[in-house]
Amino acid sequence: MPETAFHHTSHRVDIAAPAGVVYGLVADAVRWPLFLTPTVHVEALDLEGADQRLRIWALACDDVTSWVTRRTLDPAARRIDFRQEVPGPSEPGVTGSWVVEELPEGSSRLTLRSALPASATRTTPASWLERAERDDLLALLADLKHLAERWATLDEHIVAVEETLRVDGPAELAYDFLYRIENWPAQLPRLTRLDLVEETPGIQQVRMDLLADDGRTHTAKGVRVCFPHGGRIVYKLVEPPASTVAQAGEWSVEPDASGVTLRGRHQAVLHCPDRPSDTTPDTETRTESGAAPGTEPRTASGGGAGPEVGRALGRDSAVVLGLARRYAQSAVRVITPKP
Repeated sequence: MPETAFHHTSHRVDIAAPAGVVYGLVADAVRWPLFLTPTVHVEALDLEGADQRLRIWALACDDVTSWVTRRTLDPAARRIDFRQEVPGPSEPGVTGSWVVEELPEGSSRLTLRSALPASATRTTPASWLERAERDDLLALLADLKHLAERWATLDEHIVAVEETLRVDGPAELAYDFLYRIENWPAQLPRLTRLDLVEETPGIQQVRMDLLADDGRTHTAKGVRVCFPHGGRIVYKLVEPPASTVAQAGEWSVEPDASGVTLRGRHQAVLHCPDRPSDTTPDTETRTESGAAPGTEPRTASGGGAGPEVGRALGRDSAVVLGLARRYAQSAVRVITPKP
């Protein structure tokens, strides 16, 4: 059997942060949706020991794609090797590694190497693959640089909200309301417009106009991944409102012996003050077809918007859960016994 030809690439960026911090951000893939622009959702399939198996949903050139990745973590060497699983043993997927090197004065270098099977270009145009890799991987490195260089105060700029509500009604109907987001504008005053695209069942891309407390309208773009059998819908705002850098969360319907619990979990990243040393990431890309340009880091500005953002997230979550409860309970006919 002939050997598979691969298209090799290498990307690197120098980061003004300790190597351990950078490695930790790369290793904690479950939190990538909140921190990394292209990543929509990461589902942990197996996290036993150093070997991991993850299912990842991500945006590539505005298309939502998903795959299963096996990773081997080596904290001592600060190295993570990965291999993408694809259908069929004769169809190799993308392989590669993340490597973090310690540099002088507490800084570090992050290198991402990958190998794409040349056969992949037979079903997907090579130009699309190269553009997706260039744009999305460089955005990934820029995000990691931005986050790592603010690691000391990063937790102070994360807002987390969780709302729960009990429902005396069918779990299926509660989930149905949460799933049919195209019906929300008629019932949510702050949601003035929503466009939905669902080319693949359960993968929803939405663009919506949100009315802020100050009367201004903000447009947001999001992706939702729906798990009807698990009663869950996870989401990521890839273009969040101006008050936040990123936002992600989950709606869940949890039946038990006495009823149903509706739960909304939401996290947002606030704007962090820029570091005086912020510059364009020193990102180098080497491919067989030449060098690709660098990418600008995320622009951020400080602000004490945490409580305000938290209140808005909690309020909106409670309204949605309340409407889901009303929708589920309105279908239940209560029979009052005769006296």
